[in-house]
Amino acid sequence: MIERFVKVVGAAALICPVTTCPVMICFITICLVAGAHAQQAPAQAPEAAKPAATQPADSQEETVEVPTSRKVKPHDYKNWMFNVGGGLNLPHGTTNIFVRGGGVAADAGAARNFNKYFGFRLDLSWTDLPLRTSALLLAQARSGTNHVWGLSIDPIIYIPATKVYSGYVMIGPGYYRRTGKLNLSTAIPGASCNAFWNWWGTCLNGSLPLGTFLNESQNEFGFNYGGGIARKFNRKTDLYAEYRALHGTRYNNTTDARTLTVGVRW
Repeated sequence: MIERFVKVVGAAALICPVTTCPVMICFITICLVAGAHAQQAPAQAPEAAKPAATQPADSQEETVEVPTSRKVKPHDYKNWMFNVGGGLNLPHGTTNIFVRGGGVAADAGAARNFNKYFGFRLDLSWTDLPLRTSALLLAQARSGTNHVWGLSIDPIIYIPATKVYSGYVMIGPGYYRRTGKLNLSTAIPGASCNAFWNWWGTCLNGSLPLGTFLNESQNEFGFNYGGGIARKFNRKTDLYAEYRALHGTRYNNTTDARTLTVGVRW
């Protein structure tokens, strides 16, 4: 710009007379300054204009959360259920000949349920088998004790009736161990066995063995079945009444019991 100004002024000085040169030089200077300002103004105009700060278009929009997982529906049954109860025994079959009714029975169990209608239940039971007076006479003993332990695992089917009452049935295999002891028996080793000794389980080849015939212990396999009615006591606990039948056998020796128990389950 300065070089241009010098060229123009020099040219004007050569052409114009002395009296008019100062006026022309001033006029040219004003025009050059105005032209320079006009060229610089548009260049600065874009810098002066600043775009307004943009706001996020979705600043006022509500955030919508998309569920990442499906809600699990709570079940209307318990995965695990436990029970404990007690009652009385009513002997059955051959056992009823030598054992009187009214012996104490106890049971404890745990059930794994797969839905509100079906599960598997494991039970440990103890049943007293008190000997009849007629059995003690055959054994020639003043007194004795006799009982059976049971371990069973049964499929169990639940029958919902109302919100308060329900029922269930079960059947399955079982393992039983019957043990007993006679006190002060006058029986003679080697004597012939009668019906009691055959059922007692210590008869050997038709006669009483030496030494151990007063103590009886035998393992039996068999089955059991039963069912019950339950009433809801509160949100977590039920009261139930149950009937169970068990049958075990080993070498033609059998053990049969029918138990009636009441208890709680949770």
